Amino acid sequence: MSDTTQIIRKAALALGLPLVLFAAWWVLTAGSDSIFFPPLSKILRTFADVWFSPRIWHDVVPSMVRLFVGYVSAVLLGLLLGIPIGASRRIRQLLEPVFEFLRAIPPPVLVPIFMLFVGIGDTMKTLVIVSGCVWPVLLNTVAGVRALDNVLDDVIYCYRIGMADRLWHFVLPGASPQIFTGMRQALSIGIILMVISEMFAASNGLGFSLVQFQRGFAIPEMWSGIILLGLIGIMLAFFFRLVENWMLAWYFGFRRSQREGA
Repeated sequence: MSDTTQIIRKAALALGLPLVLFAAWWVLTAGSDSIFFPPLSKILRTFADVWFSPRIWHDVVPSMVRLFVGYVSAVLLGLLLGIPIGASRRIRQLLEPVFEFLRAIPPPVLVPIFMLFVGIGDTMKTLVIVSGCVWPVLLNTVAGVRALDNVLDDVIYCYRIGMADRLWHFVLPGASPQIFTGMRQALSIGIILMVISEMFAASNGLGFSLVQFQRGFAIPEMWSGIILLGLIGIMLAFFFRLVENWMLAWYFGFRRSQREGA
């Protein structure tokens, strides 16, 4: 099978079900006169009017900036905490009860607390995103570091390789497949928390817009915002996959060689 055929096949598999669902939505709502379920054609016309306008700078861009800052901060925090915790059994035993307690708290519950301490600005919304995104990265980093080859670790110790080289050439590459798994999970959580954080005491953002549309019974506009969030999720997942395939090319190549050799 040629590369072109494989690409076409993968694209058809990826787009097939969404196109079918989209077509079904169009057909089932074509004659709808319900205020809550307007025709998809009307929603799409509204989508162009609402989001291809200055609103994209007022609502979409601030939301994406908050998501980016919160997500990157959560990834860095998860790595900084996860690597030493995964490498030390004593640290794990010390911190595990605290982490289990904190992880069980839903991030939206922390919104009033963050509002008390940092106000209602972008810092509060960013902290909400960090509080939810950090856990998948942290836990997967700990699991990845714990799963490193003990024999290679002993060899590195015997050759007295420095901590910086050990971290860069052994720990991060060895744990990176699980780290990227946590980052992928954190990305979807971050989008959810981005919207939730903007529903409280906000003046812009996608979450703020959705609440305003709902309160004003602007139902087509509300549906258009939901579609926009779905499209943003798809685009972010696509770009994340590109980065993951580039960073973990060695890992995916190794797995392919194992499958072919089996």
